[in-house]
Amino acid sequence: MIYRRFGKTNINIPVFSLGMMRSMHSWQDMPLEFIPVKSQQSLQQLIDSALTAGINHIETARAYGSSERQLGEVLSKYPRNLYILQTKVIPSADSELFRANILDSLSRLQAKRVDLLAIHGINDFRTLWHVCRKGGCLAVARDLQEKGLIGAIGFSGHGFPEVILEAIACQEYGGFDYINLHWYTIFQVNEPALEAAAASDLGVFIISPSDKGGMLYSPPEKLKKLSQPFTPMQFNDLFCLDRPEVHTLSIGAARASDFQ
Repeated sequence: MIYRRFGKTNINIPVFSLGMMRSMHSWQDMPLEFIPVKSQQSLQQLIDSALTAGINHIETARAYGSSERQLGEVLSKYPRNLYILQTKVIPSADSELFRANILDSLSRLQAKRVDLLAIHGINDFRTLWHVCRKGGCLAVARDLQEKGLIGAIGFSGHGFPEVILEAIACQEYGGFDYINLHWYTIFQVNEPALEAAAASDLGVFIISPSDKGGMLYSPPEKLKKLSQPFTPMQFNDLFCLDRPEVHTLSIGAARASDFQ
């Protein structure tokens, strides 16, 4: 595996990260006792395959249904120094609710600390204000960081480039350390954000390059021809990783065989 410095976080991160959105049993959160043993065994195999390949960055979210609970149960079987753990929590106008949700996510993950916390979905200026205002979500995250519960703090952006650029420029409470960003061959509108992130030494995690990047696991014949001598997935991954501003790409695996 190849590793890159994840911007100012100074974490050595693999160029492929394990995104967990497709691997959970249910989009609804539920107690572990209601999750089939088979689902947990499949998740165990997925984590084993990732770590064997050197993919030691595991990324989930509170909004991914049963994912945090399932992952917490599986990861409890591994030494903590074997993996980099990231979760994402949706911001709130009520910053104390945001704090409570982070603490609950840590409980679900059976983790004393996450290495990376992303504020999940700064998609408009109103949300950005709730995050960066005095006493807002970013202030809460920094407080929990000081308490040793959180490592680096970033955000994901799924909205207009102007919003993402303003979030990158945020200086309140030290601003952000990294970004989860949509940017790939067929979607380069966030090019200014990519450049701004690099100028601020933010770690850059590319979201969903194979799915949102064109459903590259099931590409049309025309795209196959255009990508030769590579597969469309290989072409897009190389396109992204050719940029030094990009540090890691998400692999949204659902089962161990997806790594093939």
